[in-house]
Amino acid sequence: MTDPRRNIPRTDDLLKLPEVEQARAHVSEPVIRTIIDGVLNQARRGQVPPEDVAAEVARRVGSAQPYSLRPVLNATGVIVHTNLGRAPLPPAAVDALVAAAGYTDVELDLKTGLRSKHRGRGAVNALLAACPAAEDALIVNNGAAALLLATAALAPHQEVIISRGELIEIGAGFRLPELIESSHVRLREIGATNRTHLHDYVGAIGPETGAILKVHPSNFRITGFTSAISVEQLRPVAQENDVRLIVDLGSGLLTPDATLPDEPDLHAQLAAGADVVIASGDKLLGGPQAGILLGTREAIARMKKHPLARALRVDKLRLNALEAALNTPRNAVADALHVSAESLKDRTEAMAAQLGAQVVEHAGRVGGGGAPEYPLPGYAISLEDKVAQRLRLGTPAVLARVHDGRCLVDLRCVPPAADETLLAALKEAI
Repeated sequence: MTDPRRNIPRTDDLLKLPEVEQARAHVSEPVIRTIIDGVLNQARRGQVPPEDVAAEVARRVGSAQPYSLRPVLNATGVIVHTNLGRAPLPPAAVDALVAAAGYTDVELDLKTGLRSKHRGRGAVNALLAACPAAEDALIVNNGAAALLLATAALAPHQEVIISRGELIEIGAGFRLPELIESSHVRLREIGATNRTHLHDYVGAIGPETGAILKVHPSNFRITGFTSAISVEQLRPVAQENDVRLIVDLGSGLLTPDATLPDEPDLHAQLAAGADVVIASGDKLLGGPQAGILLGTREAIARMKKHPLARALRVDKLRLNALEAALNTPRNAVADALHVSAESLKDRTEAMAAQLGAQVVEHAGRVGGGGAPEYPLPGYAISLEDKVAQRLRLGTPAVLARVHDGRCLVDLRCVPPAADETLLAALKEAI
């Protein structure tokens, strides 16, 4: 018998298909060849009939894109979802990305035609306006980069004092001690995991001390028999011994928010006497990935002059997006954080009614290391757990939460304008 695989079309013939010719206008030749090779390999394994190969290639190249990241509807109830890229950008920041995509005056003074020394000044001014307690600001690639730069510049080849209760591990297995010590800074651990006192800090300061570091344990809580020292208490100690006081908050809350009463904000830490506070731009601030350093002119100036500042600097796209995120009146993170439980219930019940599904109480979360274990009252549509995978693989992709054998669809982070899209995806998955 003749092997049917002898009828598989040749690569050269597939490259001449009209659909392939049309695809060359928006995807590269390597992308097209990868698609063709993938279909041919499936045909050789008997997964695609030889007579269907050309049609399958035409279908795949017709939907091919020059990028791979897919939009996802976040139906988990977790606002700053790290696996989904943390904060979704507000429309103004998206426009800012497009505006900065071509040639820009990022390092040019258009008035004089000379190179400008004020790279990112618009974003810096927006930060200073949003956080008046800061004298100056610096923006780098991300929060970890900001901490690395702060310790390297403010305590070069010296000791940094830190409480054992703040030696945390952040996402993807990165541990702060290893990160900090990579900049040739020595950590001096003090206190115990659950209790650190002022005399622990005072007793640890010596001639090799360069800075005191306080890290907000953003992704966990220690409760019970505990003790910690505030920035306000540490300020006189740091000042008396001429060492810098660095505070890493992470979550990016600029000013107090009544919705998160226990979450520290950057303004308060600076007002209490911190030399530098550190935060991420893509968490509660609602902007792009960025490491934000706010502090005294002297501390920021030292960091700007450090060689690492160039290696860790942020690009023009995110500078423009961060400025826009700070200057726009609202963003998706704030909307999801402050949405009322009543409005969530109304939307959830209306959608569940069209699906014949049950509504259950479901607490949302800030996520991304912000306000750990703090519940945000809300509701979710309860479906069979097998629906979750179908939602993830659908178009658009929808990420729900699987808990106790149920697929829970929380609308907190779904824009109301996307309700019809989500409803259609749910009907298809069900």
